[in-house]
Amino acid sequence: MADLLEWAKKDNRRLLHVVYRVGDLDRTIKFYTECFGMKLLRQRDIPEEKYANAFLGFGPEETHFVVELTYNYGVTSYDIGDGFGHFAIATQDIYKLVEHIRAKGGNITREPGPVQGGTTVIAFVKDPDGYTFGLIQRPTVNDPFCQLMLRVGDLERSITFYEKALGMKLVRKVDKPEYKYTIAMLGYGEEHETTVLELTYNYGVTEYSKGNAYAQIAVGTDDVYKSAEVVDQVIQEVGGKITRQPGPIPGLNTKITAFLDPDGWKTVLVDNVDFLKELK
Repeated sequence: MADLLEWAKKDNRRLLHVVYRVGDLDRTIKFYTECFGMKLLRQRDIPEEKYANAFLGFGPEETHFVVELTYNYGVTSYDIGDGFGHFAIATQDIYKLVEHIRAKGGNITREPGPVQGGTTVIAFVKDPDGYTFGLIQRPTVNDPFCQLMLRVGDLERSITFYEKALGMKLVRKVDKPEYKYTIAMLGYGEEHETTVLELTYNYGVTEYSKGNAYAQIAVGTDDVYKSAEVVDQVIQEVGGKITRQPGPIPGLNTKITAFLDPDGWKTVLVDNVDFLKELK
C-alpha cells in the first residue's frame, strides 16, 4: 500500500478536462468563445449514440485544462443540483472582462469586488445553462481556467481521498468560521501555476444533490491499471466506488478507469499516451 501511494505521487498526472452537459451546443460555444475568449479546439458528432461533444479552452489540450461539453440529442436542460459550485477564470483586468461579458448579453450575478473577508477581487457570471463561472483578478495568468469548485460533506475525508487516490497535493486550506465554511485547494502544482480543485465544506452540511448536468473530471496517468489498484485501496479506507475497471474503451482503444469519491463526484483516469493519440 505504501509503495502504491508513493507511486501515485510520482505518476505523471495532470488535470485534462471537465465534462458536463449542455442544452444547446452552438449557443454554449458562442458564449464561451465570445464572452470568455476560449477557443473551440475540436468537435465530434456521434449520431448513432445520439450525442455530440465540443472541447474548448484557452490553449491546446496537450498543455491546458479544457471543458468537454456534451449535448444529448433532444435534451435542452439539466438539473445542476446544489453540490456543483463553479468554474473559475483568472484575468488581469476583471472590470474590463465583466463589461465585455455584459456587452455580449452575459448574466453578471456578482459585480467585481473584494471577496468576503479578503482582498482578492472576484465576480460571478452564469452561462446560458446556469453554470456559474467565478472571475478572479490576478497579476499574472498562466492558464486562465484556474479552478473547479465542488462541495463536499467531510473535508478531511475528501482531502485524504484526493491526496492518496489521485496523488494531488493540498496547496491551500482556509477556514472562515465567521462565514461557516472551509475550503481546500488541491492540485498538481501551485495554485497560481495550474488548475486546482477547490473543495468547499459548509459547516453542518453533509450531503448535496448532484443533479444530472455536471459529469466528471479527467486526469492523465502513465498507468491506468496501477492507478486503479491505488484507488481501490483508498476506497477501502475512506469510501467511494470504482465504476469502470481499467481497460480500453471499445472502438477508441484509449485505456481508462473511472470511480466515484466518497461524496459521489466522478473522476476518470486516462492513459497519457492514448490521450495524445486521440488528439492527433
